[in-house]
Amino acid sequence: MEIIPAIDIIDGKCVRLTQGDYSQKKVYNERPLEVAAAFEDAGLKRLHLVDLDGAKAGTVRNWKVLETIAGRTGLVIDFGGGIKTAADVDIVFNSGAALATVGSVAVKDAELFVGWLKTYGAARFLLGADVREEKIAIAGWQETTDRWIYDFIREYMEKGIEQVFCTDVSKDGLMQGPSLDLYRDIIAEFPGLHFIASGGVSSMEDLDSLQKIGCSGAIIGKAIYEGRIALDDLTTFGLNYKR
Repeated sequence: MEIIPAIDIIDGKCVRLTQGDYSQKKVYNERPLEVAAAFEDAGLKRLHLVDLDGAKAGTVRNWKVLETIAGRTGLVIDFGGGIKTAADVDIVFNSGAALATVGSVAVKDAELFVGWLKTYGAARFLLGADVREEKIAIAGWQETTDRWIYDFIREYMEKGIEQVFCTDVSKDGLMQGPSLDLYRDIIAEFPGLHFIASGGVSSMEDLDSLQKIGCSGAIIGKAIYEGRIALDDLTTFGLNYKR
């Protein structure tokens, strides 16, 4: 299982929110490059970079942070937050992202998103399927839709999407454990999917559990920043394991 650390950006700084609430913001480092470099030094290969300003504003804002990290590390970066137009997609790829993370557009404008899949290739997109009670949440989790997660994933797998990450918003930032039952059901429904779990990871035991149910990857944020999981522990976990 691939370990994917997360860096969330507001005003160019590394922050974390709790359950997507912008009023519950904690700044962990004012220099995201330092954080990314520490991840790379620990042997991690990938980075989940989220532009929270962009998610809120509806347009990419922190592309300079992406450009800096991509230019000065060898991390494979997926970048999301505020990607709403083809111009945003171009900025993200031109700034060094390997994958563009898209959620809201895939819900609100399927025709536009499918056009991107055809133009850039579906392999260059990571579909964000964030949920509250199995219904898709968008716009930085500020809006919950009536789209059932299973229908959402199925629709885009049929269009070529290979990688999906899912965050149970009710678990995010609370460090009370991930939504194992939900993730197990999704993996069972879509056995060919490269499924990445996100939200709630608080310990190495949580990572063991996610690996056992068949997750291809796990995104970790707050547990690292709060010292619940040490980078040395991740190094020994088996960073290059892939299902």
